[in-house]
Amino acid sequence: MTEQILALNLVLIALGLMVVFVVAWAIPVRLWIEAISAGVRVGIGSLVGMRLRKVSPPAVVRPLITATKAGLDLDINSLEAHYLAGGRVDRVVGALISADKANIELSFNQAAAIDLAGRDVFEAVQVSVNPKVINTPKVAAMAKDGIQLVALARVTVRANINRLVGGAGEETILARVGEGIVSTIGSAASHKAVLENPDNISKTVLAKGLDSGTAFEILSIDIADVDVGKNIGAELQTDQAEADKRVAQARAEERRAMAVATEQEMKARVEEMKAEVVRAEAQVPLALAEAFRAGNLGVMDYVRFRNVQADTAMRKAIAGPDAGGSDSAPSA
Repeated sequence: MTEQILALNLVLIALGLMVVFVVAWAIPVRLWIEAISAGVRVGIGSLVGMRLRKVSPPAVVRPLITATKAGLDLDINSLEAHYLAGGRVDRVVGALISADKANIELSFNQAAAIDLAGRDVFEAVQVSVNPKVINTPKVAAMAKDGIQLVALARVTVRANINRLVGGAGEETILARVGEGIVSTIGSAASHKAVLENPDNISKTVLAKGLDSGTAFEILSIDIADVDVGKNIGAELQTDQAEADKRVAQARAEERRAMAVATEQEMKARVEEMKAEVVRAEAQVPLALAEAFRAGNLGVMDYVRFRNVQADTAMRKAIAGPDAGGSDSAPSA
């Protein structure tokens, strides 16, 4: 009996400890005391409900305490809903406090929308109060005289709270500024004019309203450095001359190939004519034999024919090989 009572007491003690642990987990007493001492009315039921909804009570209550101390009147349910939506409650509250101290109109719903859009609302408010400088990469452009200029600009921007949701970011600002620099340098008659007055680039680019549709307001564009690059015009002319040279060489090669083909064709024709002459000469003995049989050619005629051939061969030998084709046939 005594052992049963001892076992029952142990079970009761264990249950009591479990109840204490559960209550300590469900009811953050220390956080509740912090809120009460700071003048923030938070019920025990609200804290227990946060635990059940898998909401971290410190992530909601402590920013609420900070906002209350800063003089802001925020609703704990709105903060909890923003937490459940995946927002950063502490950044939103910090942005609201900074905006209030800087006299910038910013509501909780607007700040929550900016935060849920993926932008750092606290940093945006800081940039709105304290503008930041964005350094552009080196932008290369060519003036009308063919000289390349490499410019580096510093863009001072201020966040536009009303355009943070849906507005373009820094990349768009940099791209537009680079495009404006290229356009301004490209319209200059000489690179010397740009080097003499680099502020003309800033004035021209700033006048184009490049911050339209972006989350920033461009305050100033300052040209930090302008360097002279390559002589692009001369390089283009050199490349064009080289291209023209290659075209001329190709055409000359084409003409040479056509001449070689024509020469080969003529040689083939000459060889064909020689072959015809050989075939014709081969018919001469047959014709002589036929003339003898028909009685149209006598012995003396044949002798005179051979004399003419011998005389012609002698004259060719005397005249040399170069003049072999210039002799005329002798008379009988």
